[in-house]
Amino acid sequence: MAAGAEGPCGAHGARWALPLRPPLCLACAVETLGDGSASLVRKKHVLSRLQDALAWQALPVVQLLAPDERVCMHLIGTLFGMLHTVEDSGALDLLVEVLVRLVVELKSEQYLCSILNESQKELCKGTMRSSLPTFTLLGKLADAVPGFADLLVVEHSNFVDHLLMGLLYPNEGIKAAVCYLYGKLYSSPVGTGRLSTHFEERLCSLFLNTLGCAQTKELQVNCLGLLKELLKSDHFVSILMNNSKLEEETESPDFVEGENPLPLVLKKLLLTRDEILQAASSHCVAAVLVQSPSRYAPAFIHADVPEFLFECLLCKNEILIWSVYCCLLLLTEERLFFSKCHTVYGIESLVRSLQDVLQMNNVVLHKQGLLLFTEILKRQPVEIKLFTNQGVCIKAIDVLMETVNCPVLEVAVEAVRAVAAFLRKDHLSSPPVPYELLQKLLEAVLKRCADLSPPQSSKRHAGDLFSVSQNHPANRSHGRVPHRQGQFLLNTLESFRNACRLAVEFQGDFMAQENAFTAPNSESKDTLSNFSEFLLRICDRLCIPMVMSYLQRAVSVSVAEVFISTLNILFTVVPNMRNKFSKKLASSSFIQLTLELKARFCSVQSNPVLNQTCSSFLCSLCLNLYSATEKRRTSQEEQEMSDLLQKGLPQLNYTIAESLLLLSETPEPFCLDQSLCSHQHCFILLLYFAYTLGDRFVPDAELFRAVRNFLLSAQDSADCPPPHILRAALYLLAVCQDKGEALDLRSLCTIRRILDNLPDLSLVYVHCPLLLKFFLRYPELMGRFGHQVLQLWFSWEDCKQTEAEEPGFGMSDQLKSDSPLLPILKSNSSILLILLDLVCSSSEEVAWKVLMTLRTFLERNEDVLVCDLLRSRFLQILQQLLVESSSATLQANRNLPVLLSLLFLVQMQSKGMRELDSTDFKLLHQVSNLCGKCRPRDTGLLQPSLNFLYWSLHQTTPCSQQRAVAVLLSNVSLLELLQKVLECTWLQSSPSGPAYLSSEDALLCSGWLLVASLLLYQHRYNTEVHQTLSLDLKEVLNAVIFRNKKPILLLERLASLSGRGCLPGNPSGIPVCEEPGCCSTCCFTAVAPIPALHTTQWGPEVPSAARSSQADDFGEQEKGRLFSIFPCVGTMYVGQLLKLNLLHTHNQIQLWLCLALYPYPILTMILSSELPLHTLQKLTAVSEYVLFFWCL
Repeated sequence: MAAGAEGPCGAHGARWALPLRPPLCLACAVETLGDGSASLVRKKHVLSRLQDALAWQALPVVQLLAPDERVCMHLIGTLFGMLHTVEDSGALDLLVEVLVRLVVELKSEQYLCSILNESQKELCKGTMRSSLPTFTLLGKLADAVPGFADLLVVEHSNFVDHLLMGLLYPNEGIKAAVCYLYGKLYSSPVGTGRLSTHFEERLCSLFLNTLGCAQTKELQVNCLGLLKELLKSDHFVSILMNNSKLEEETESPDFVEGENPLPLVLKKLLLTRDEILQAASSHCVAAVLVQSPSRYAPAFIHADVPEFLFECLLCKNEILIWSVYCCLLLLTEERLFFSKCHTVYGIESLVRSLQDVLQMNNVVLHKQGLLLFTEILKRQPVEIKLFTNQGVCIKAIDVLMETVNCPVLEVAVEAVRAVAAFLRKDHLSSPPVPYELLQKLLEAVLKRCADLSPPQSSKRHAGDLFSVSQNHPANRSHGRVPHRQGQFLLNTLESFRNACRLAVEFQGDFMAQENAFTAPNSESKDTLSNFSEFLLRICDRLCIPMVMSYLQRAVSVSVAEVFISTLNILFTVVPNMRNKFSKKLASSSFIQLTLELKARFCSVQSNPVLNQTCSSFLCSLCLNLYSATEKRRTSQEEQEMSDLLQKGLPQLNYTIAESLLLLSETPEPFCLDQSLCSHQHCFILLLYFAYTLGDRFVPDAELFRAVRNFLLSAQDSADCPPPHILRAALYLLAVCQDKGEALDLRSLCTIRRILDNLPDLSLVYVHCPLLLKFFLRYPELMGRFGHQVLQLWFSWEDCKQTEAEEPGFGMSDQLKSDSPLLPILKSNSSILLILLDLVCSSSEEVAWKVLMTLRTFLERNEDVLVCDLLRSRFLQILQQLLVESSSATLQANRNLPVLLSLLFLVQMQSKGMRELDSTDFKLLHQVSNLCGKCRPRDTGLLQPSLNFLYWSLHQTTPCSQQRAVAVLLSNVSLLELLQKVLECTWLQSSPSGPAYLSSEDALLCSGWLLVASLLLYQHRYNTEVHQTLSLDLKEVLNAVIFRNKKPILLLERLASLSGRGCLPGNPSGIPVCEEPGCCSTCCFTAVAPIPALHTTQWGPEVPSAARSSQADDFGEQEKGRLFSIFPCVGTMYVGQLLKLNLLHTHNQIQLWLCLALYPYPILTMILSSELPLHTLQKLTAVSEYVLFFWCL
């Protein structure tokens, strides 16, 4: 028999031979298995050959057996019978395997029923001890044959009784086989339905007890397999989780009555060191929680399952880590998970796990771990600090940094979401706050997001974004923006917004301001100030350009909402940069962008979050701009504006064109609804702040008409807008005036009536050249408001002078070249009268500014008619002042010196000699009377007055000159004043060091020059004198000798005089001094400071032969330069200078000229007069004596 089975069988023929190597006779094999006398070894060998035949040559076996049902039944019966007679485990495994493969290949339900019938008989007649092969066979069949489980449950339902008995039998092998078979039965929908009651009433408690008491891994694994199948049904999950009371026969002492056994059983399996059991247990936990986390999570949390799940993360098994991540992720949905501090316990394990996982090449695991980390960060209660250890926080930042830079976009997206959740005050409140690491993290996030965005083709303002429609041909080439890219941008913006919120929250925390552990005398970069400035800087450099680039290709409501919200928070991140940041946003068309977003996405009450965000941003932006641009802001006006914007902006969801039409609408009379006015006022304010920063997103002509109609409708409805709205409307009219048509009489009358109702024009004034031009353009407005507008203009003009600027009427470059008043004055000379009124009626500062403007105008426009107009007006002002004021009040009037200075400037405009008219003589009379009321110390009044008198004497014809001299000499008070001024020459003390010419010295110069002129012309015209001027020649000579002993002043005067020209209309060539309050044509001193020279070069010198060489060096050129300084000096005086011995050095001659500075006009008069010859010789001798005296 054995030989026949292994080779060609003569008894059975060749057709039973199977094509194996060596050949196998199937008939012999069947006979051998049924032979009771055959040894177990032979049978195992035959079973092994049959297993190979069914595995590799199943078709020939089926072809031999299928036609003969009797043979098949015999073989199946023989194999089934051997299951209960053979005790060898290896043989039993072969028997089960052959039987299962044979039934599967035959594909006949008849044989399945036969096996079931035989199995039932065997279980009924045999003991449970011998039932293990039967349960094993049935489990394998249920696993291999799809419909076997349904057949067993439907046709042989009493099998479940034997299965329950198998679970009660104290053999874990049998229990394992039973659990395996149960698992297959409950994996079938039919079995689940048929056995539902069975499980609830009989199996549940027994199964949990079996699982809890299982000792062998086989039983534990099969129990977990059955549990996994049961947990697929929410009904069975409910039964398992509600089975809180165990049966009396529960043998496990680990279970406490009243507790749910399933979480405790699964926790027990998690305690094992077997990663397979831990993974299976965590799978089951996740299967329960996924049904209803809120319902079942508390049981696991009370059982401390999360604690053991976190411990399982310290492994390298990817399946186990994945399972634990899933369980913990489901547990995060229950607040009890956080309140029990499981996250605080396990956060370090999670961070370490993420560090290890990142070294694995498993993207799915990376994503799941980051997702769990994100949820914990987001859901952690504020009152429970998550990172109690600074080191763990630093490791978490490192993990986030590494994942943000991950090349896999999906992982990077999850990482950015984790960063957004991480940036919370309660996560980072443990000092010291790692600001520097946070900066690096945020910069990495923004750069990674920027790398995903395509480069911006051209620089656009925010308002240009909606001009590139998605239907535009130029935009179609971009294609649709990938969803992940948009999601990445959204997560990035949320991270940045949370960082900004973090910075704002830390502003109120003293401990978070800077690193408290910084060493003394060292500067730390980990400060809130540096972090806040970084946020503002990187927003400007990366965040805003990146979002603008994205919005050019696609407009996302969520992206827009987060972006606008972030900008709104940034206003408070760096408070001292708030105004500058607001100006930059407004100048970059963000007002237009926000209005377009509201119109596009927030109409008809849609997207309320975006609407509120945009409205809040516009309100904050406008208030910041109001604070930055309005000099005279008040808290009341600011509050009114805030209330208006907060109330009206959420409803202002119109397009730009619709809003312009809205301005022209007139509210219904007696209408209680103020929404229309609110919308109009809000839109006017938005336009105003946009236009002040250069964002002119509405055509000027259309805006001009709309604002004009708004004012007309406001007047028609008798509703006067508040001052801040009027201010904005007038500014918009002024800005758009050049592009709009001229206002008609009705509009001008309306504006005038509205402004007349204001208590003060400054409430609506904006310091803008266009607004000034607007008021001065229309006579109706200029006549009524011109004085006030010009007063405000000069009050606000930034033109404060320093001492160095005042001598030359120092003025800003704007007033010198770009003053908007200059072209207006040229076209409308009547404005000059208003300016003159301002000189007298305004403050000293305003008067100076008016003087600067008028001087620039007069220098550029030599208009005789204008000068005549100014002289006439000056006469009226002086007459009024002299009549209404006493000497004390005149001296206290600070604007009068400025007015006199301007009068002198007008006088200088006259070119050549001209006849003095009645106005000139009246002015001469008034100014001389004014001088008579002054004291010598009133330099501010006397200096320009004496300059004017001197100029009037010299810039006229001899006929008028004779009359002018008579007028002045007839004024006794003037001559008395001049006497006092001359006497001050001997009283002045010598300067102690290098100094510029004081106002007193300048007045002395003017006084001497005027007296010299009066003496000269009195002698020439023989004019009657009513008051005698006494002059002591000795005092004059003493002044020459002892006046200035500080030769350092010498070249400072001469160098400036030699290079200084003459003012227009000054044919005499006398240099003009522009010291403060001077403006004299007789002062020979420097205007601009000159570097001090070394005084050693001016030491005493002894005449010698060596000195004569210096005279040769001096040369004719230098003498000519010195003499040219005094072109008005008479030839007699020049002749006396030439008589000086040339042996005297260059320095000595210059020193002589310096000493002769003050008495120079008198000496000129003396030398030019008809004095006796002996007198002239005596004066020359005295001069030489003085010269040698100073040189010794």
